[in-house]
Amino acid sequence: MPLTLASLAHHSALKLSVLAGGDRLDAEVRWVHTSELDDPGPYLEGGELLLTTGLKLDVEDAGAMRGYVRRLAAAGVVGLGFGVGVGHDTVPAALVAAAAEVPLPLLEVPRRTPFIAISKAVSAAIAKDQYRAVTAGFDAQRELTRAALAPGGTTALLARLAAHLDGWAALYDASGSVLAAAPDWAGRRAARLAGEIDRLRDTPAPASAAVEGAAGTEDRVELQSLGSGRRPRGFLAVGTEERLDTSARYVVHAAVALLTLSLEQSQTLRDAQARLAAALLRMLLAGEPEHARSVAGDLYGTLFEQPVRVLIAEPSDPHAGPDALTLLAERADAAAVRCGEPLLAVRDGGRLVVLAAEDAAALTTAADLADAEDSLASGLSAPADAADVPEAHAQAERALAVALRRGRNLVEHDEVGEGSVMPLLSDEAVRAFAEGLLRPLREHDATSRGDLVASLAAWLAHHGQWDAAAADLGVHRHTLRYRMRRVEEILGRSLDDPDVRMELWLALKASSG
Repeated sequence: MPLTLASLAHHSALKLSVLAGGDRLDAEVRWVHTSELDDPGPYLEGGELLLTTGLKLDVEDAGAMRGYVRRLAAAGVVGLGFGVGVGHDTVPAALVAAAAEVPLPLLEVPRRTPFIAISKAVSAAIAKDQYRAVTAGFDAQRELTRAALAPGGTTALLARLAAHLDGWAALYDASGSVLAAAPDWAGRRAARLAGEIDRLRDTPAPASAAVEGAAGTEDRVELQSLGSGRRPRGFLAVGTEERLDTSARYVVHAAVALLTLSLEQSQTLRDAQARLAAALLRMLLAGEPEHARSVAGDLYGTLFEQPVRVLIAEPSDPHAGPDALTLLAERADAAAVRCGEPLLAVRDGGRLVVLAAEDAAALTTAADLADAEDSLASGLSAPADAADVPEAHAQAERALAVALRRGRNLVEHDEVGEGSVMPLLSDEAVRAFAEGLLRPLREHDATSRGDLVASLAAWLAHHGQWDAAAADLGVHRHTLRYRMRRVEEILGRSLDDPDVRMELWLALKASSG
């Protein structure tokens, strides 16, 4: 237990008497300091018991004494010990009144008690408390280690940690999803800290943060990032009613070390699984589903026995970093773990390819996250059997291309064929092609008689029907025939070719958009 003023007041060898502030003796004494200065505040850190004989104090001036005591309180002094029998036979009444007014605990130190005796008592008590904290920390570390090595080690470790702290504890993965919490009721409370986890994620591990009144409670929550690299592997949160003391911090540091080791080992396994997932995806794209099933064994359950969908995501801004893709992969994987669903999440260069069962909750989570992330563009395929994964991948590629062109976050394959093709003509490359194709006709119309561009548009709109197109233009059909021959001569193309008619029609639409 921390040393308090009450402990010193009750110390039989010191013979101290409490003259004021008796209701504040539970204050912790962090150190003891002797000073005869009128204002020793600049030389203090706070939490000290200050000892003085009052030799330089104007003890007869009530105003001076009030100012002195208030300066001590402002400096964080927790108590004042006044030694009698040197400069003063008794503690001055003005000082007693001032200490009672602030209030600040005031202790009378008898002549037979040297200040050094109080200093030794404080020093011994602090050393004893630190030794107790270190010993308790080692004991807790052994207990946490045994828990970590037991079946369900992470959950058992968190349970022992929460019991030691008389609070709660939660472990998050790198994406900020709760992996485990103790006691059981703490999971919901821990989930409310997603915003705090996001802020800590951008700081290289190890890093920590304290949040007062977090998770909608009166708890004081401390967050610790876990990992030894630039990017955290996970996060630990502990919630308590009171600020952690030295002993509790030893326990938390021990838990951080054990969880970091566990996550680093798990990361090695995840790296191996990522390499296997990439190999399985290559087999599926090569049209070898049976080979993929054989290599996967039971690791991916029935994933290759049911319809699947493919999601492809990439940064929509070529200058954006990989963090959004990494976070999407981590959260999709966390959702799959929570739901007990198999999922392939493969980083392919600057892209992320996710393959999961068509009705998988993890796939829905990944699609929702992709749709909400403005820095990514994503395409989602239609359901396909394992043998048709190459086509599903191609569908996702086409949907991704549409998402990039239209500035969308997510486009599903079914949307690609919906609506009009006209919005696709807004692409700058298409516009440039249209302008180049029609330029000879526009140059003719600018210098010669006959509106060839308008005539061509009318003729194509009426599917080559001369009378209807000529009536639309208000000219004779022979005049329209002559103009269409001029179009063929200028362009060097035959209007009998359906491909030519299609290109000209699209060029007219693109240039008028």
